[in-house]
Amino acid sequence: MAPLESILGHTFRQPLLLTEALTHGSVSYESQRTGIDNQRLEFLGDAVLQLALSHEMFARLPDADEGRLTKSRAHLVSTKSLARLAREIDLGPHLLMGRGEEASGGRERDSTLADALEAVIGAIYLDAGFDGAAGFILRVFGAELDQLGLGMVESNPKGDLQERLQAIHSEAPVYRIIAQAGPDHAKSFEAAVCWRGRELGRGAGKSKKEAEVQAASAALANPNFDKLVKTAS
Repeated sequence: MAPLESILGHTFRQPLLLTEALTHGSVSYESQRTGIDNQRLEFLGDAVLQLALSHEMFARLPDADEGRLTKSRAHLVSTKSLARLAREIDLGPHLLMGRGEEASGGRERDSTLADALEAVIGAIYLDAGFDGAAGFILRVFGAELDQLGLGMVESNPKGDLQERLQAIHSEAPVYRIIAQAGPDHAKSFEAAVCWRGRELGRGAGKSKKEAEVQAASAALANPNFDKLVKTAS
């Protein structure tokens, strides 16, 4: 793990924490034996990440209201953003996963990389406390935080879609989960967004919320969006 520790900028006093952070749930799933995986560390790392970014953004953006801060943080911690940062620190090749998961492209899957990055943050927090984890987070997210200070536009597809639709009619869009698949450790969901009885878009994600966001994005990107809305209104 020494090369990865060099990339992370942190040498673990408890190296088993890093091993746990890199272990995908498919390892125990395929072996049919109970073992460690990174899901608990992912849960912890998510909370540490949210707090560290919130603290930094609060200090960097003194004039931003709650809405902008919330949207900015959501953009930074999106699966797509986390996966991109995980690739930048070359996390994928170091993951431990089952053969089936790897054969299906799991090592490059956005959701897997995002979860692993959060798990690594959780591991550093347990190994070096909040200051150690926050230092790592600020190094990894430094460029993105700098962009926020320059007025980067945050992405909020569900909010944007609702604003466009309610400018026409007060009825809000409705999201439905229309399918779900996969084992418990790697669930995927498909959502559809409808408005006044007309389906506007569909999207998929590792959580219901992410699937809904992708459905909203698909609706906004639909070249027939205006026509669909007009016929529905």
